[in-house]
Amino acid sequence: MTGSTGNGATSGNATPAGTPFRVGLVGYGLAGSVFHAPLIAATEGLVLDTIVTSSEERREQAGAEFPDVRFAATADELWERADELDLIVIASPNKTHVPVATAALEAGLPVVVDKPIAGTAAEARALADLAEKRGLLLSVFQNRRWDNDFLTLRRLVENGELGEVQRFESRFERWRPQLKGGWRESGAPEEIGGLLYDLGSHVVDQALALFGPAVRVYAESDVRRPGAETDDDTFIALTHAGGVRSHLYVSATTAQLGPRFRVLGSAAGYVKYGLDPQEAALRDGARPEPGLPWGEEPQELWGRVGSGESPLTGGGHPVETLPGDYPAYYAGIAAALRDGTAPPVTASEAADALEVLEAARRSAREGVTVELGA
Repeated sequence: MTGSTGNGATSGNATPAGTPFRVGLVGYGLAGSVFHAPLIAATEGLVLDTIVTSSEERREQAGAEFPDVRFAATADELWERADELDLIVIASPNKTHVPVATAALEAGLPVVVDKPIAGTAAEARALADLAEKRGLLLSVFQNRRWDNDFLTLRRLVENGELGEVQRFESRFERWRPQLKGGWRESGAPEEIGGLLYDLGSHVVDQALALFGPAVRVYAESDVRRPGAETDDDTFIALTHAGGVRSHLYVSATTAQLGPRFRVLGSAAGYVKYGLDPQEAALRDGARPEPGLPWGEEPQELWGRVGSGESPLTGGGHPVETLPGDYPAYYAGIAAALRDGTAPPVTASEAADALEVLEAARRSAREGVTVELGA
């Protein structure tokens, strides 16, 4: 199969027309079991072939849902039979993303990496260059571009219903006063833990996708919880090249949650509370099926558009929330593998977001505003 290079796509192996692309999934923790495996299995044109995990408990869990799946103890086993696979999905801990993605590309296999693709923009661009050189797909899983509220907001912006957007406020807040442990909360630099690179990867990606590149970054980052080793309460302010200002909040210490979005334009504002329901549905064992409702929410959770009065006191009018659509990401990956088109999220876009995250980390550490591209 042939296709475009760089951020475009081609399968590493010739796959007969109509034959599903065989996927090797590296990692079966939260990301692998809740997001990637169910969405891959639900996507026409993809088949979950092999899961890499050394945990017997996770093998039993995966085997119960995907009885035909094969298992491998290490990713190295996949490279030994690379001709049996068409795509590698990396859902292992952050510190493994770059080495495993590099090995997969060098084995001639297209790659999807869970966010963040790397710890630095330079590492992300090096991976993009390797994929370009090999003519292979390289994409980053940014499922929050298919959240119900984000899809709704994008339509409002594109239709001009808010006028000229001036400020974008985005909150991904939680109330988790007790530490959960694990690598995500580790302060070891190689783990790439903390909320800046976890939830921050989502809110920054959404801001850039909506309003284009950032030229200025300011951040405040704190370690609030007793015993915490890395940031658990972070604020990021972006100035976009087009003039929009984004105020982004990620926190595990928010006792009263704010609106998920508050977007202020020259004609009206949009306020939306609550999280997209897809993650909760996937965690509860629900699976997307063709022709059946997915990602929908009740009318009482719809956001409101208006001006001059708070939505909490009846200001504005409700706007129907579009259904969330996480399955669209892997449908786009299947199409990219089949047709050689660009994937839904490119490595270059991921590198741009990492530049912002790196700038935010520096800003918070040094107490300065960081100019990008200067």
